[in-house]
Amino acid sequence: MTTRRQFFGYAGAAAAGAAVSGGAVVALDNDKPAELSVARTIEPYGEHQPAIAAPSPKHSELVALNLLPGADKAALGRLMRLWSNDIVAMAGGRGAPGDTAPELAVANVALTVTVGFGARVFGLTGQKPAGLDDLPVMKHDRLDAAWSGGDLLVMVGADDAVSVVHAARRLVADAKPFATPVWRQTGFWNGTGSDGQPVTGRNLFGQVDGTGNPAVGTPEFDSTVWSTDGPDWFRGGTTLVVRRIRMNLDTWDELTRSEQERAVGRKLSNGAPLTGAAEHDELDLQARDADGRLVIAENSHARLSHHSENDGRRIFRKGLNYVHDSGPARESGLIFLSYQADVAGQFLPLLARLDAADALNEWTTTIGSAVFALPPGFLPGGWLAQNLLG
Repeated sequence: MTTRRQFFGYAGAAAAGAAVSGGAVVALDNDKPAELSVARTIEPYGEHQPAIAAPSPKHSELVALNLLPGADKAALGRLMRLWSNDIVAMAGGRGAPGDTAPELAVANVALTVTVGFGARVFGLTGQKPAGLDDLPVMKHDRLDAAWSGGDLLVMVGADDAVSVVHAARRLVADAKPFATPVWRQTGFWNGTGSDGQPVTGRNLFGQVDGTGNPAVGTPEFDSTVWSTDGPDWFRGGTTLVVRRIRMNLDTWDELTRSEQERAVGRKLSNGAPLTGAAEHDELDLQARDADGRLVIAENSHARLSHHSENDGRRIFRKGLNYVHDSGPARESGLIFLSYQADVAGQFLPLLARLDAADALNEWTTTIGSAVFALPPGFLPGGWLAQNLLG
């Protein structure tokens, strides 16, 4: 049985692996993210689907759907036209066409909708982006079909929970002739500090979560997220990995504060690396304490997910905290969202590395997994995935 001392790297755990199973809990650890303010109205048009680079919304709902038997490429095109019209209307605070409760569509709540395609869609359309397949099951995964897979994804986010629920309901209603829901997940995030300024946000372990993202709008962000290879229709799109990660908060709470920080490699107070003072200080992966131990342990999440430990690979990650209640019982965790141009080339090696050695695997279990291709955005007069389905 592994002792706590061995687990935290006192005996030097092997640095082989990565898990975005536990790995999802903090993310790649370098570079200061852009300090963005949440726009109250986010335009639905653009080269890219707008929610990807926007700050995380306060409330989100993800719905995965499977296409109905007989649904073909033409049917999928009709659905994308419907959804595009819905998105434009609801982003502007107007009821979608045929909305039975248009009063619930309100403006000024930063509502966004993101749409993605699972791998099976490309059996109808062809032109599948490279590497877009279900992820292999990792050693620490305990996947439940209730949270996994899907032909289509629609993800709604806003500052207002009622707006999210209403928008998701309208989108699912319009999809009824074409597809049926197979899972739903809801989550929440606080990206605003007590002074009203944007902050990175914290997961339910209390960790500042997402410090290492490439800064939005920089060449590094663009090369990490947006596809420039593969099918023409996918240029300017990206891929999304959704991992539902259950957190064992009770056993996490049994640790001392220093043990929690050593598992992550960062301070709980402000997210700074254990070798620094401020959140965005660079990690010193060579630093040792007075006893000769690495300050940032070999199996700490911050070390294992750092780009320098992964041949320069990066992802752009977001998180949503979730709770799932059943009677008096509560499950808590993180809906981990990873955006990258290439799942197989960027995300999968990181996932495998963390799964093999991440200290956080002791307190996290991935119970859901899905992969989607997110088409580029659309302009006025156009619609989602028009170059694929038109």
